[in-house]
Amino acid sequence: MPRVVVVGAGVSGLTVAYRLRRRDPACDVVVLEADGATGGKLRSVEVGGLVLPAGADSFLARKPWAVELCRELGIGGELVEPRASGAYLWTERGLVPYPTGTAFGIPGDLGDVFRWPGVSRAGRRRALADLWKHKRREDGDVSLGSVLRRRFGDEATDRAIAPLLAGLYAGDVDELSIRATFPELLAWEAAQGSLLRGAQAAVRRASKAEAGPMFLKPRAGVQRLTDELAARLGDGVKIGTAARHVERRDGRWRVSTQSDPIDADAVVLTSNPAQLLPAGPAATELAEIRYVSTGAVLLVYPAGTGARLPAGSGFVVPRGAAPMTACTWLSSKWPDPSYGDRAVLRCFVGAAGEEDILEAPDEDLIDACTRHLAALLPLPKRADHVAVVRWPNAMPQYAVGHLERVERIRSTLPAGIFVTGQSLDGVGIADCVRAAGETAEAVADAIRLEVRA
Repeated sequence: MPRVVVVGAGVSGLTVAYRLRRRDPACDVVVLEADGATGGKLRSVEVGGLVLPAGADSFLARKPWAVELCRELGIGGELVEPRASGAYLWTERGLVPYPTGTAFGIPGDLGDVFRWPGVSRAGRRRALADLWKHKRREDGDVSLGSVLRRRFGDEATDRAIAPLLAGLYAGDVDELSIRATFPELLAWEAAQGSLLRGAQAAVRRASKAEAGPMFLKPRAGVQRLTDELAARLGDGVKIGTAARHVERRDGRWRVSTQSDPIDADAVVLTSNPAQLLPAGPAATELAEIRYVSTGAVLLVYPAGTGARLPAGSGFVVPRGAAPMTACTWLSSKWPDPSYGDRAVLRCFVGAAGEEDILEAPDEDLIDACTRHLAALLPLPKRADHVAVVRWPNAMPQYAVGHLERVERIRSTLPAGIFVTGQSLDGVGIADCVRAAGETAEAVADAIRLEVRA
């Protein structure tokens, strides 16, 4: 029976291994994880007796792959939707709610563009120029920022739209590839001649389709998904076992670890692919994908503070305006009996161009976040329980030309080596699940794995 080694026990690696086992339960799949636990960025952390998300807190339900996997695993009945929606923008005058009925932060109602106080009157007038701007004529990839600035101007881009869109990638709007991040905007411009008209059409379609919740998560948290995958794989998952090198040896691939090497017919890299691949064009291209460091400051406030939070799920911050890039009100968005009536918040820190804040000690990060929150919201100057989670070099940056780079990487990989995960195929959980399933099929075809499930 062929053997497959999967490097990394995050959602990508575990999904690849699970799909291969589903195709043939006798398939010898070994998952190597350097950390002492599975889950990758989906893990949770305990703060004051509460179990809180250290990374992603949900997945995009309108991309079906993560939802379908949960149902396949028998945990579909545990999925819950947010109890609060609606986001705010941080401004010097306080929090300003984003208009209802937006698509990618772009209002679907032109009246909101005229009236919304998050942007100055001059900024709103410039944004309305989108309605008569000419379409882009070139077909090649460009930065997200170049499209937004051309259509809406600098103020609306920097203050209103970039905090939402670039924030999802912890990126710089002027560096991110629009084709790899938000290709829908290009389609709107091509079809409607305007991003505002495109947003209007998207909002109308969503209201007619009764699309359901945008986000879902298992009741116990997103780590429930990776925990269930790991449980299905059993002792095939080797935690605390780091892959150190991959090389061709005697017609197979040999994966070196801190103990005995493992020989395999195929190797799937979901973690540190550039460092593990043999030297060659694919390794060179992978090494050129830049990563930025991020972190989260988790705050549990005293009893009675939950009701002090405004209606909504949190706020985003324009670049450089505050020590955090965004803040989620977990106790409003995902209420849990264990929270009681306490305000439970998570502040995101660090992004492209703002990584230096992560050099500060934990105490300074906590103090900076709590002071700014107390000035913005009726919260105490200190939280009862706190934690800081750091994710060094964790968020890949999809630079202009990213999709072409991915094609070059996959076309130049040595036979029997496969790469998937956040660095290539999408930063969201749903996209990682989709790409992992496609990778598992490619592996199975390459090693001629029969369907025996």
